[in-house]
Amino acid sequence: MEEYGKILIIATPIFLILIIIEKIYGIYKKEDTAPLIDSVSSISSGITNSVKDVLGLSLTFISYEWLVSNIAIYHLEANVLSYCIAFFVIDFYGYWSHRLAHQINFFWNKHAIHHSSEEFNLACALRQPIASLANLFTFLLIPAALLGVPASVIAITLPLHLFMQFWYHTKHIKKMGFLENILVTPSHHRVHHAINPEYLDKNHSQIFIFWDKLFGTFQAELDDVPPVFGITRPAHTWNPIKINFQHLTLLIKDAWRSENWKDKLTIWFKPTGWRPENFEEKYPVHKIENVYNFEKYGTQNSKKLIYWSVAQVLITLLFVSYLFDNIAKIGLPNIFVYGFFILITIYSYSELMDKSKYAIFWEALRFITAIAIIAYYRDWFGLNQVIPASNYIILSYLSLSFLASAYFIAKDFKIIQNQIFNS
Repeated sequence: MEEYGKILIIATPIFLILIIIEKIYGIYKKEDTAPLIDSVSSISSGITNSVKDVLGLSLTFISYEWLVSNIAIYHLEANVLSYCIAFFVIDFYGYWSHRLAHQINFFWNKHAIHHSSEEFNLACALRQPIASLANLFTFLLIPAALLGVPASVIAITLPLHLFMQFWYHTKHIKKMGFLENILVTPSHHRVHHAINPEYLDKNHSQIFIFWDKLFGTFQAELDDVPPVFGITRPAHTWNPIKINFQHLTLLIKDAWRSENWKDKLTIWFKPTGWRPENFEEKYPVHKIENVYNFEKYGTQNSKKLIYWSVAQVLITLLFVSYLFDNIAKIGLPNIFVYGFFILITIYSYSELMDKSKYAIFWEALRFITAIAIIAYYRDWFGLNQVIPASNYIILSYLSLSFLASAYFIAKDFKIIQNQIFNS
């Protein structure tokens, strides 16, 4: 946990700087692909995922260490060769786990968050799941385990492989010549994120595009078919925690409603989107039928709400950075208390972004949580040793945040509603 936290301390500002550069470049080119409120939701999703990972809230049924110790026929040292093998095997593992997430109902729940943005930009790369609480695909690393690639090599290569998938989430980089035949490029990945019928469930590769060509899932970006982004059952919320469990909620409801026991048991393993017979009529769920004619979610917002949301995510990043940099000092079980506060924070301001009147409840809950933490520990997890007035700063910020939420719900949202009604 501590090592991963240190990696995130380095990676987070790099990602944030690149997101800002893309935004500035888009404005300069008069082709802004990164609406601020969409980016706030995406970054917030990245925060929830990284906090989950740092807290170790994932269960692996078959660990890689167990595989190495039981099936290795050779034992490699941690050298250039073992890292190259690890990277190649992880990319194979990534292709199949990614493809299965698109093709099986139950596994789609953990991946839908990544496709939920109706934009395509660097920030949406950060839309990563908190619903992936169990790793079922470690067996795909068997080739590396047979060669005895050390577990330490896999542990380092996995986050590196993930971070290398960040750069190609952009519309500003067009086709890249001969590299299109080797690597996953922005053009390939635009196809993957698109909901056009021509593009659905294509290009699952993560670094090397040849997996798709080998296994029959490749599709080039077509000049006459501009990609349209999102998911066919749109999320209709900026709240990343809600998005993480929307599909699972529908599966549970459909399994419960079904009178056929076979459907109750098999719905989880059917192709993604499958529902029992006649359920689309009996229990309709909004679905995009014409990808070229639908209204994107949450486009009517006041500048006050947008800028306040940006401020909230930046302040949350400060809270998270302190957690990542002080995991050992904060210790167990306090890091779980801290993680709970972060999740409430994101739930609260993303509910406000959704213009929900219940945002005030979540804001009050996080205010009370913070007061309880400071009252119990007499400190914000050791921050007083760095900033002596930190308790007062945090409580002042939370007071302002609560008042701002009350203002938006009582006044600002009504102004926006009247403007929409009169337009």
